[in-house]
Amino acid sequence: MIQSRSPNQSLFSCLAASLAITALAQPLSRRETPQASTAGPRMAAEQVTRTPGLVAFWDFVKREPQGLRRFTAHVPAGSGNDYPLDAANYIRDYWGKGRDATYADFPQLGRGPFGNAIRIRKEADPDFRPFLQVPRQRLHESPLDIKGPNQSVSVVVWAIRESGNHALAGIWHEGTDLREKSTLNIARIERGQRQYALFAGLNKMGSACGHVSENGASSFLNKYALHKCNSLAISPEVSGDSAPEVLDASWQCFAMTFDHQRQELTGWLNGQSGERWLEQPHQDKLISYAHNAYLQGHYAKLPGKQIGEDETFPKEQYYNPPETEVLHREILSQQGGRRIERRHYRYTRLEVTLEGEREVERKLTALRLNPWWYPHAIYQPKDATSGGPFTIGRVIHSSRSVGFTGWIGGVAVFNRALDAAELGRLAELRH
Repeated sequence: MIQSRSPNQSLFSCLAASLAITALAQPLSRRETPQASTAGPRMAAEQVTRTPGLVAFWDFVKREPQGLRRFTAHVPAGSGNDYPLDAANYIRDYWGKGRDATYADFPQLGRGPFGNAIRIRKEADPDFRPFLQVPRQRLHESPLDIKGPNQSVSVVVWAIRESGNHALAGIWHEGTDLREKSTLNIARIERGQRQYALFAGLNKMGSACGHVSENGASSFLNKYALHKCNSLAISPEVSGDSAPEVLDASWQCFAMTFDHQRQELTGWLNGQSGERWLEQPHQDKLISYAHNAYLQGHYAKLPGKQIGEDETFPKEQYYNPPETEVLHREILSQQGGRRIERRHYRYTRLEVTLEGEREVERKLTALRLNPWWYPHAIYQPKDATSGGPFTIGRVIHSSRSVGFTGWIGGVAVFNRALDAAELGRLAELRH
């Protein structure tokens, strides 16, 4: 049981009763009256549940009425699964080290956009990486198990980022089969089982980073999955121990949408996506693999073998966003019948060298990161044993890094791509 840090025990008891916070909760730090403190969060939660396409919404207030009293999700009427969250330490599950995790390892704030929040701490013990999860056997083939063709998804997380850039929520088991120093003594090896997830930045620290996978595993011959987007805006770092008024003003609304019809994966921070490009992608440690996948797909369309072409490159890993409409064209140089053009497309920017009208060379000079073009279906595990859990706060992965730290005040999943107006309304709830 987590003990109160509040010096005013009577105030804590009154507020805890009015909010129906269980004995596992962290002490409340509100200073409002009970009436004022419950009405706003309750109305905010109702706005989330009224948004069309909702699959599950954890506000960290709703719990099982009996038994373990785990956090459960708000789900549509008639749903037979409210996805109770288990506490787990994936280091113990896969390396056989460390202790079991319990709800006591997730301090609770007793305030937030929806009335409560959990804290993901910067654990010092390398054998302890706790998260909350819906195990695969409890979600397989349920509405939360979004996968396969003609499926879109949105994930929205209200959070305060203290540090880190890794996972917030989703079905994103990265696998424990990667050759890392940390996997030398691993007891349980599993292939990646990625579907969809929202991260706190990854390659762009603090952005809203959406991630999807078509195969559960890697992309473009890199060992990591690389289909991801990054919002233009960046969330600030705020100490999780800040004063209540600072925390109240620091909530951010992270979101990702995958629209299967537009084939676009988009990151949103506080209802805004923004246009983000990566210049000179061939120089990036990870996106250089997407750059090579672009070139290999282009070379394969040309007659004969091209300089730099790898004929063994898997065709399903080519990355060639549509370039049917030139949005902007600029002639950089022209001499005789030879000219160099700069061309801007929706997802790519090129420098193309032509002799007459025949292309003799092309350079991919920029690749769009937001939105990211994604032409695949979401990975569809063949059975429950080849699919990952839905996790909050962390994901299973080989490197065992601490990841995101901070407060998480709500997690919502939708089976459609929310639009800008809807995400804007959800973002306002952070206030």
